[in-house]
Amino acid sequence: MNIPVIGVLALQGDVREHLIALAAADAVARPVRRPEELAEVDGLVLPGGESTTISKLAILFGVMEPLRARVQDGMPVYGTCAGMIMLADKILDPRSGQETIGGIDMIVRRNAFGRQNESFEAAVDVRGIPGDPVEGVFIRAPWVESVGAAAEVLAEHDGHIVAVRQGNALATSFHPELTGDHRVHSLFVDMVRANGTSESL
Repeated sequence: MNIPVIGVLALQGDVREHLIALAAADAVARPVRRPEELAEVDGLVLPGGESTTISKLAILFGVMEPLRARVQDGMPVYGTCAGMIMLADKILDPRSGQETIGGIDMIVRRNAFGRQNESFEAAVDVRGIPGDPVEGVFIRAPWVESVGAAAEVLAEHDGHIVAVRQGNALATSFHPELTGDHRVHSLFVDMVRANGTSESL
């Protein structure tokens, strides 16, 4: 069976936790900072962190345009929290100079659930994840204001959309990499595997 090689954009944010979760979900996990590293992976995770900082660093490291091109070309991508903001076609309240990769027809509101001291955990039923609800860790989390016809809502919390999929792009407001429950990462690994992998290990 092909073992997918999945990168984690390692410019800022909780990179190590995603690398561990992907490895636990039977993928080869690698940090990605430069275009040549991006070219070697079958899929990519955009971690939580500060979306404005990640955007500016992606431009600085020359990875923003290649990343947009690969996502547009169908490379599987999964964004958590700030990564969800990066995958939005539109941000409701962008900061100056903030750019997104796009890929999901959704409008996202930054820090919608409140500031750092208002972080919380909640059980979230995610469509496509069997078994018990996923424990969602929400840290300065965004929510999705609205989605277009092509995007599928996978989960809501308190009436707000917190997980979305469109084709090969997956996004969650919360951080499954912080819980030890690797089912969301397993879902993404399955998406990458179904898309085809570049090497057999």
